[in-house]
Amino acid sequence: MNERVYPIGRLDYDTEGLLLLTNDGEFANLLSHPKYHVPKTYLATVKGVPHGTELDKLRQGIMLEDGMTAPAEVEYKDVDPDAKQSVISITIHEGRNRQVRRMFESINHPVTRLKRISYGDLLLQNLKRGLYRHLTADEINQLLQMAKAAKPGGKPRKKR
Repeated sequence: MNERVYPIGRLDYDTEGLLLLTNDGEFANLLSHPKYHVPKTYLATVKGVPHGTELDKLRQGIMLEDGMTAPAEVEYKDVDPDAKQSVISITIHEGRNRQVRRMFESINHPVTRLKRISYGDLLLQNLKRGLYRHLTADEINQLLQMAKAAKPGGKPRKKR
């Protein structure tokens, strides 16, 4: 392969899930640059069962050592009080280093497993670990439109 391949976003060594690769640098920048606030959704298995007030802190934005996070969308997916763990869906619009892990650590519920299940409107679905597929033209167009619709700062442009 003689073309350069650009990752769109990144996954930490301990994180699994959806990772996009492209040979289009402009496309990669549009989808991964923080100013476009493309939503990324993760399933986080955490120790314990966070109270609603703890999750509210994540929903409002929480102070980390590198500054305040943007508000996150958070919801319980599975709670197992016997195993003393919970699975929580969290959608962030930033991409700071180990951000999701640090957010849960800040409310004293460390992440034991983390999986990115969506990037924008693109869903991981049933693709098995280590496999890949090409995006459809419609999926590429959806991702482009979503990123282009956001002004830097994450606010949608007014339609004319």
